[in-house]
Amino acid sequence: MTLFFRGLVMLFLLTLLWQFIVSIFNLPPYILPTPLEVLQAWYQHSSLIAHEAIPTITEALLGLMLGILFGCFTAFVMAFFKPLSWGLLPILLISQAIPTFAIAPILVIWLGFGMASKIMTTIIMLFFPITNAFYDGLHRTDAGWIDLAKTMNASRWKTFWHIRIPAALPHLASGLRIATAIAPIGAIVGEWVGASRGLGFLMLNANARMQIDLMFAALFTLIVFSLLLYFGMDKLLKKVIYW
Repeated sequence: MTLFFRGLVMLFLLTLLWQFIVSIFNLPPYILPTPLEVLQAWYQHSSLIAHEAIPTITEALLGLMLGILFGCFTAFVMAFFKPLSWGLLPILLISQAIPTFAIAPILVIWLGFGMASKIMTTIIMLFFPITNAFYDGLHRTDAGWIDLAKTMNASRWKTFWHIRIPAALPHLASGLRIATAIAPIGAIVGEWVGASRGLGFLMLNANARMQIDLMFAALFTLIVFSLLLYFGMDKLLKKVIYW
C-alpha cells in the first residue's frame, strides 16, 4: 500500500469520524460544521480563498528558501571556524527559547504589515532545525574518511567540500523535512499577529464573523499546501541526496 493511498484512507476515516462527532452530539455549525458544509464553503468562496492563499504561499516559500540559505551558511561557518561557534550557539538557543508569538509583534512593528515581517517570522522558526541538523552532520563525518583525506594531503577546504559536506547532507535532509513542514505555520503566525491579507487574515476574519465553515475551508487549503510542499521536498531530497 503506497503512502499516498494510505493517506487517502486515513483522510476518509477522519472525515467519517468528524461527521460522526457532529451527528452524535448534534453540534451547531458555529461550533463545528460538517465536512459537507466546509466543502460547500470552499467551493462558494474558492476565488476568495485562492486570492488570500497567494501571499501565504509566497511568504512560506520565500521564508523557506531564505531559512535554508541562512541556516546552511551559519552551520558551515560554525563548523569551519570553530571559535565562532562559541558565540553563535547561544544565539541559536536564545532564538528558540523565545516563543515566536512574542517575537512576531516586534517584527510587525519593525517591518510593517507586509510580507517582510511574515517572511522573517518563518525564517526564525526554520533557522534552528536547519542549522542544527547541518552542523550536527558536519561533526559526524566518519573519522576514516578524514584520515584518508589527510594521507592524500587534501587541504582543509577540499576536505570540507568533498567529504564533510556530502556526508552531512543526509542530516541536512532531516532538518529540511522538518523546516518544510513548519514553514506554512510561520507564515500563518505572522498573519495572525498583524496582516491585511493571507489565509491567516482570512481565518481571523471568518472566526470574528462566526463563519466557521469558511475558517475550516481556509484551514483545509493550508493543510493541502503543507502536504504538497512536504512531499515535494521529500521527493526532491530523495533524488538529489540519493545516497
